[in-house]
Amino acid sequence: MTETIRAADALARRLFAAGCRTAFGMPGGEVLTLIDALERAGIRFVLAKHENAAGFMAEGVHHVDGAPAILVGTIGPGVLNGVNTVANALQDQVPLIVLSGCMDADEAQSYTHQVLDQAAVLRPLTKAQFTLNAGAAHLIADKAVAIATEGRHGPVHIDVPISVADAQVPARAPAPRAPASVRAPHGTDLAEARQWLAQAERPVMIVGVDALNQRAEAAVRAFAEDRRVPVITTYKAKGILPEDHAMSLGGAGLSPLADRHLLPFVQSADLILCVGYDPIEMRPGWKDVWNPERQRVIDITAVPNHHYMHQATLNFVTDCTPTLEALAEGVTGRDTWANGEIDSLKATLATAFPRHEDWGPAAVIDTCRAVLPLDTIATVDSGAHRILLSQMWECPAPRTLLQSSALCTMGCAVPLAIGAKLANSDRPVVSFSGDAGFLMVAGELATAAELDLAPIFVVFVDASLALIEKKQRERQLHNAGVDFARHNFAAMGVAFGGNGVTVHDRAALEEALTSALNADRFTVIAAIIDRGAYDGRI
Repeated sequence: MTETIRAADALARRLFAAGCRTAFGMPGGEVLTLIDALERAGIRFVLAKHENAAGFMAEGVHHVDGAPAILVGTIGPGVLNGVNTVANALQDQVPLIVLSGCMDADEAQSYTHQVLDQAAVLRPLTKAQFTLNAGAAHLIADKAVAIATEGRHGPVHIDVPISVADAQVPARAPAPRAPASVRAPHGTDLAEARQWLAQAERPVMIVGVDALNQRAEAAVRAFAEDRRVPVITTYKAKGILPEDHAMSLGGAGLSPLADRHLLPFVQSADLILCVGYDPIEMRPGWKDVWNPERQRVIDITAVPNHHYMHQATLNFVTDCTPTLEALAEGVTGRDTWANGEIDSLKATLATAFPRHEDWGPAAVIDTCRAVLPLDTIATVDSGAHRILLSQMWECPAPRTLLQSSALCTMGCAVPLAIGAKLANSDRPVVSFSGDAGFLMVAGELATAAELDLAPIFVVFVDASLALIEKKQRERQLHNAGVDFARHNFAAMGVAFGGNGVTVHDRAALEEALTSALNADRFTVIAAIIDRGAYDGRI
């Protein structure tokens, strides 16, 4: 007799085989079989307090263990609560498997409670969508993993009808599809690109999230060192070249102050190598920032350029590592930027983002970086503090600063930190939030307590939407909708079962961080800063 399992088990076992060990969400009656199947397969289901935060927790785990992230949402409001995190996964290239419960098709014709076309809601936000059916349960599961993790990573949605989850299917799964081989350039375009590299006196690399997802850090480093090519990264790709490296120029994306120095450098280059660079992370100042008719520009991307934020002289739709290796083959290294422009730019950027203020947001960031171990994973929410921190925080490796850098959604730092800490409890994890973003997800402190996790949550407290308030003032508009009360964030930490400290200076912050590193539960550190403290700093 052929052994059978539930269709939900077929799906769960394929996700386990892909390396998944945790799923996040909130249960409802329509997903109980699915959750049971995940647990039976060895995938722990973690109860979050909101589906949007659950998606970011799943992403935090993904950045540590590399497996696809899993979000579970029940029918109707459960799925819709997760819309923001699904959109974030699409724009930030996160392989998120979205599992949702749904009514059986025949039942939905007459039963309307909570029933809506949730697939239509998620369709423009996902790479692919499936409705699980018993006959193709194994194949749908394999397709979902492949689509989410190949090419540009992104979310895939699977609706799981109630009766289908329990339907019996053969236990034996067909062999998963073999992954595609990596792509490398060839022919006359490759020969021309090698010639350009050999001739380049002022080359620069701009490295983005494709290179991050393709784990191309070794190739980027070798190319930068062997060819003496400086590297600018997007915020998401920070650390793909250690940021204390002589060839690292740090991250770029949202800071006009950094752009003031980085853009002229790029515009003076005679060869620009875009390595897995997706400009979705960049501000408008990076639109058409170079001239491919005057400068030689090589685009190495996972998909063709349909964004039109920039154009290139040569376009390679290939993988980063084999392409960099092919470009360098047979090309002798040469001295570049002979007038010391790299060192000069690094010094100028350091001066532009000084660390020596007595107190303020830069002092908070500098103190945290000095006290916390080098391998600390940091997460950061959107806002003025994120722009400043992304310029100041040195990353020794990729995926050591996690953020929403394409969608730029608020409320992500706390759940990202919870997910990262859950995936590796021995590694220090610190979250940086503005006070408004922290208030959006404060309930997830309960999740950290329930999971017995001890990340550090740093909150910049200035009782305003600092970035928007700054823009409002700069446009000389009336102050409206950007101010709120000054709350006791340290007390929130205690109320949810952790520690809480309020600090007003570097010494107190240093003491709080040292204690938090040795604590057996999470710590909320409320850093009180002045209104307008970001003026002139980002």
